[in-house]
Amino acid sequence: MNSIYPEPTVGAIIFNPKDEVLLCKSAKWNNQYVIPGGHIEKGERMEDALVREVKEETGLDVYDLQLVSIQESVNSTHFAEQRHFIFIDYTCRTDSIDISLNDEADEYAWVKPSAILDYDLGGFCRSFFEEWLKEHSDYRRGVFYGYVSK
Repeated sequence: MNSIYPEPTVGAIIFNPKDEVLLCKSAKWNNQYVIPGGHIEKGERMEDALVREVKEETGLDVYDLQLVSIQESVNSTHFAEQRHFIFIDYTCRTDSIDISLNDEADEYAWVKPSAILDYDLGGFCRSFFEEWLKEHSDYRRGVFYGYVSK
């Protein structure tokens, strides 16, 4: 991919019917668990990119998208290469638990929100989930640049 700077990307915190969240282990993220997602293509809306990326990476159809986080990463050591990313993350739902991984992930796990921090999380997933899980009563609330939205 011919990189542009910064690179806008979308990520999905996917809830299944059991209210578990999907984590995928990725070589691009030092073989740690991250959420599915990817780049927004030219002319593509953010929500359309999220639906497409989730389908490509997991085979899942998602709905009920809600924006929950915007984060920036400039040349972080969390990623295999030096890149400037803008992460735009959504919560969403799926009616399935059957996953069909593409070549971007090696393993996956459906995880109860209370157990997410027990996993080896890559990228900015750990800091995001630490903030997101502070309010156990409402997993759908937003986290923007480390601040909780009202």
